[in-house]
Amino acid sequence: MKRLLYTLVLVPLMMVSQTNESLVIENVMLTVKPEKIAEFEAGIAAHNKKFHATGPFGARVYNIDNGKNAGKYMLIMGPLPWSALDGRPESKEHAEDNNKNVNQYLESEVEVNYMKMHPDLSNFSKDFEINKVSVFMIDIKRFKDMDFMEKVVKKVVKMYKEKMPDQIYGLYTNEMPNMDGMDFAWVDFFDSYSWMAKDDTFMQDFEDVHGAGSFQQFMKDVEATTDGDKGEIWSLRKDLSGPDAKVIALERQ
Repeated sequence: MKRLLYTLVLVPLMMVSQTNESLVIENVMLTVKPEKIAEFEAGIAAHNKKFHATGPFGARVYNIDNGKNAGKYMLIMGPLPWSALDGRPESKEHAEDNNKNVNQYLESEVEVNYMKMHPDLSNFSKDFEINKVSVFMIDIKRFKDMDFMEKVVKKVVKMYKEKMPDQIYGLYTNEMPNMDGMDFAWVDFFDSYSWMAKDDTFMQDFEDVHGAGSFQQFMKDVEATTDGDKGEIWSLRKDLSGPDAKVIALERQ
């Protein structure tokens, strides 16, 4: 994870370029000075509407609602190929606007992650509007990446496809090595908090798909390949974002 001083890379969750390159999401977590929240929100909203309203550099902004990062903001750009980052907005006008209306209201530490998208394992099969996302982050043991994907992730994906075919979700792996437990993310998109109150049938669903007794082995595989996990809920701030909340299924393929 990079730690940058007053670096703001503004960015969305849902645009796809036609390319053979892998696609990445750029996540930028911002901490705003408590006494400058109103100024920051006015500034970032105007900046995004002017410079990041459409295309691969469109910026969406989320509130982080829980955990140690609650109260911070997450800015998202992508998916887009690494090569597209060479063409990010860098005009004098953009830099001056960014410094004047955004950066001056931030605390000094900014966290940036580049997450590789896995469209073959994700499900963006229908149009939807972003509202809230449940972000489940995994710390993978060293040298256990392949085992984790084969023995854990792909089995959960198979279960989702059979038991929850309408659930929209995305899978991502961190492109950069880190010591912060940010190696893998499973992101579920949902509309209201009632989604969080649904009955937990994971074990039953898993065994329905993979066979009786399979969940016990699954848990052993999780223990053997991971060092821990954490979860956050992010809420889209439409008023602070450039693009609207609509995501078209074809844009995700």
